[in-house]
Amino acid sequence: MLVKTFAAAVNGISATIITIEVSADKGVGFYLVGLPDNAVRESHERIVSALQVNKRLFPHAHIVVNMAPANIRKEGSAYDLPLAIGIMAATGEIDHSTLNQYMLMGELSLDGTLQPIKGALPIAIKAREDGFKGLILPKQNAYEAAVVNKLEVYGVDNIEEVLQFFSNKQQLEPTVINTREIFASHQQHFDMDFSDVRGQENVKRALEVAAAGGHNIIMVGPPGSGKSMMAKRLPTILPPLSLNEALETTKIHSVAGKVGENISLLSQRPFRSPHHTISNVAMVGGGAFPQPGEISLAHNGVLFLDELPEFTRNVLEVLRQPLEDRKISISRAKFTVEYPSSFMLVASMNPCQCGYYNHPARACVCPAGSVQKYLNRISGPLLDRIDIQCEISPVMFEKISERTPSEPSAAIRARVIAAREIQKQRFADYEGIYCNAQMNSRHLHQYAVPDNAGLKLLKTAMTHFNLSARAYDRILKLSRTIADLDDNPNILPEHLAEAINYRHLDRENWGE
Repeated sequence: MLVKTFAAAVNGISATIITIEVSADKGVGFYLVGLPDNAVRESHERIVSALQVNKRLFPHAHIVVNMAPANIRKEGSAYDLPLAIGIMAATGEIDHSTLNQYMLMGELSLDGTLQPIKGALPIAIKAREDGFKGLILPKQNAYEAAVVNKLEVYGVDNIEEVLQFFSNKQQLEPTVINTREIFASHQQHFDMDFSDVRGQENVKRALEVAAAGGHNIIMVGPPGSGKSMMAKRLPTILPPLSLNEALETTKIHSVAGKVGENISLLSQRPFRSPHHTISNVAMVGGGAFPQPGEISLAHNGVLFLDELPEFTRNVLEVLRQPLEDRKISISRAKFTVEYPSSFMLVASMNPCQCGYYNHPARACVCPAGSVQKYLNRISGPLLDRIDIQCEISPVMFEKISERTPSEPSAAIRARVIAAREIQKQRFADYEGIYCNAQMNSRHLHQYAVPDNAGLKLLKTAMTHFNLSARAYDRILKLSRTIADLDDNPNILPEHLAEAINYRHLDRENWGE
């Protein structure tokens, strides 16, 4: 008998239907074709053991299994369940009449329990798109897949439950969640708050501007001045994720297998902070079986690079193209995978190797020229792509010992959301542009045009600090954001002055 079961292969953050054709005839033998990898080939032993433990026998027959389309390589152990159900149906052990209504995914343990899989959310989306009635998968992935409406999602613990279900001896309960209610209830819960930060008002203002316009920022200051502390609190002032952003972000984390059990949608913007020993592939994604890298896991959130000069130069240089294009394409000989990577880059660094250049109380012991040499570990093109360059001074005792809490994140976030709402309306007719940092030259000429006094100020700054053309664009974008925070449709000279003041590292005499 020939029967078909249905599964899915994840490619990038989307899925492709895999049809598993099982033919059973008289004889003995088991043949698995259709470009399976070693993990798929090893499924035979797992299926045999899972059936035996549940007091069922692996059928004695000549079984041929084809995984179509045969030109797509099938990777991983998530095909165990559809293979096992297909084999049992082809040999008449269970009813096959309703198999075409369900998609099956799951890795089998030797005792028949199901282990969680990667990519449950894109698989569920594909199942709904192709008109399947339901999706059967491990219980650990049920909440994640149940985000998709108009699809019955069944989370199961053991293969025996699935066999009983298709034999019409047991009913499975679909997992039902209120996506919007759960999503909204977790958006405001943060473990940290800007009210914990004493002093550093100028840096908090810079972070507010960065959050309001989606700008990249680097903080330069001595050890203990609060760079990491403030960076970790940046997500608390960013606008809440929209439902579409949350869905896209969750798909990426689902493919990487980083969505926790009983979590449906990621409700807060991701904050990724990789160690400086990270490799190129781990940063941008890839590998033998391509996976999302840190820049994609930070999509719609923050990528924090602490001690930026300690990262290898190659790792920093691979960031340049994703920072501009907001996506990364990973090419192999037979296929290309594309992952979104629209993130805010937040970096921090000491001003020199000893860390005390420009410190008000401690002397720098670095030899002459070493400050500029330390800064030169970061290439000019990468620095050019960082809109805000902010120097930080250590906090004085009087500020540290203050008992009065600083301005809370909620108050800052309200101003950021108001500025983002202005930008949302401004770019409503432009696909893929949501904030000022994403503007191109055409948009700058339309929305970021200073008056004559502002142009004169900008010309003086460009000449005096020898700024690049890209820095010119960045200043205009920043001034547009500052004007939005001021709820002003026009860019005034004071807005430009503040934007120019955020270009510390561009100045020729910095570090001398």
